[in-house]
Amino acid sequence: MGMPQAMDALRERASFVKDSLHRSQTITDNMVSILGSFDHRLSALETAMRPTQIKTHSIRSAHDNIDKTLKAAEVILSQFDQTRKAEAKILRGPHEDLESYLEAIDQLRANVRFFSSKKSFKSSDGIINHANNLLSKAMLKLEDEFRHLLTNYSKPVEPDRLFDCLPDSLRPSASGQQNGGGGKNHSEKQSKETVTFTLPTLIPPRVIPLLHELAQQMVQAGHQQQLFQICRDTRAAVLEQSLRKLGVERLSKDDVQKMQWEVLEAKIGNWIHYMRIAIKLLIVGEKKICDQIFDGVDSLKASCFADVTASSVAMLLSFGEAIAKSKRSPEKLFVLLDMYEIMRELQPEIEILFDSKICSEMREAAISLTKRLAQTAQETFGDFEEAVEKDATKTAVQDGTVHPLTSYVINYVKFLYDYQATLKQLFQEFDPSDPEAQLASVTTRIMQALQNNLDGKSKQYKDPGLTQLFLMNNIHYIVRSVRRSEAKDMLGDDWVQIHRRIVQQHANQYKRISWAKILQCLTVQGGNSSGGADSNSGISRTAVKDRFKTFNAQFEELHQRQSQWTVPDSELRESLRLAVAEVLLPAYRSFLKRFGPMIENGKNPQKYIRYSPENLEQMLGEFFESKTTCEQKR
Repeated sequence: MGMPQAMDALRERASFVKDSLHRSQTITDNMVSILGSFDHRLSALETAMRPTQIKTHSIRSAHDNIDKTLKAAEVILSQFDQTRKAEAKILRGPHEDLESYLEAIDQLRANVRFFSSKKSFKSSDGIINHANNLLSKAMLKLEDEFRHLLTNYSKPVEPDRLFDCLPDSLRPSASGQQNGGGGKNHSEKQSKETVTFTLPTLIPPRVIPLLHELAQQMVQAGHQQQLFQICRDTRAAVLEQSLRKLGVERLSKDDVQKMQWEVLEAKIGNWIHYMRIAIKLLIVGEKKICDQIFDGVDSLKASCFADVTASSVAMLLSFGEAIAKSKRSPEKLFVLLDMYEIMRELQPEIEILFDSKICSEMREAAISLTKRLAQTAQETFGDFEEAVEKDATKTAVQDGTVHPLTSYVINYVKFLYDYQATLKQLFQEFDPSDPEAQLASVTTRIMQALQNNLDGKSKQYKDPGLTQLFLMNNIHYIVRSVRRSEAKDMLGDDWVQIHRRIVQQHANQYKRISWAKILQCLTVQGGNSSGGADSNSGISRTAVKDRFKTFNAQFEELHQRQSQWTVPDSELRESLRLAVAEVLLPAYRSFLKRFGPMIENGKNPQKYIRYSPENLEQMLGEFFESKTTCEQKR
């Protein structure tokens, strides 16, 4: 192309751009001013090329200058075009086409860089200022778009959706009760390796990349604070609403103290599930969202996550603190152990989630609660041992059966062994020595405290035979229960054997105390020979009659009283009846065989020989049946 034609083309191009720039009045003046400078430079070039001044060197030099000028002009005109198009997109807003909007922002930034490097052009500053003003407007629109997207797609998670994310073993049952809560048999717990949690969808996956891109643009423009505030306010409120829908509530120590135990126990069971759901599903989900939105901006990532979760974590932990600080009582031990156990279970996740410095307060609060629960549980142990020893329950056990305290304590101890692993962990919190030995020691002390108390209660009986029967029943119940529980491994075979012997000693003492006197009636001792004495024994008919009358009266009194007593264990009951029968029936048969004929030959023999050995055996079968208890059962 010849020089005149090139200049004509450039003028035509400049004229076209001038016209098009009039459509965007805000930058027209700056653009025209720069193009005017090109008009002057082109005129100078034309003058230099007049034929009268043409020389070989100057022609070559003029060509080079014209090429450079044309190229520079084309670049600048191209930037003007792009600015005009970018401005149109910016003013339309990002809602319809976010990708094209972000491209316009990038173009504006590129133009600012371009004109910043061309300070020699007249009015470059004006164009830079205009582009920066457009960028500021664009950021406000992006901020609105970010807020709109985050708010629109941030909704509280319904409880049913959260339950669906739990493994089957931890979902609510048909009755509405949660599975896997307090009172579970820990030996049957599902192993942690097989438990799978599925994170709930807190924000649709397709929206996350858009939020991330918007966040990047806002950070690049220095709008970190606005971005942080939108994220914090929106997600913190949604997280709290999700927990409240689930049933989480903020309760103080005073609130807890006023509640009936049954209500409080149910709330504690629920809290255990809320903690698991909150940490493993909701808060892990929030961490994932923060990581994705603020990918590449670590400072915002940590601080936003901390602020989003702080209020909800405080609400969750406050209930645990209220329980740990409330008045101690024996029945609270198991829920304290359940609470301690869930905190131990969640500790690895808590330490990972809140590992940054800005989250240290929440991390420390969770660790502090775990220790506080352990301490309260440990103190409750001590309280229980002392309460067992000093129990002054006046509940009368008139029939000598197993005392309610005994069954309560034994059930308590058996229940403790469902928590073996947890207890050992708890003991290690305070003493790193052998936790198994500590558990054995605690169990032994509780058993001894119970026996000390039972010794005291046994002295309340006026009948010493009933004292022995009461101790026999209760120690037997303890031994039988221990043998059938995991406590046996802790207490050992020696403990079991020693206490089985103690049961037998009380049975022997009962037999001696209750039956020695009546057996004396059947023992023939020397007497005078008057009154029709038996030639072999020297005992008179009158004395024999008295012996039978005394035996009858004593046996009837024993039968009437001791058929009201109870030996609840059928095996022990039969064993005791047999032990009595083995000494009573042979002695009665021998006495009847020897002295019966003396009475049978006289008047009214049935008045004295009231019972056959078979009658006695049948009546012995009615001892220890506690007719009152039988009637109550019926």
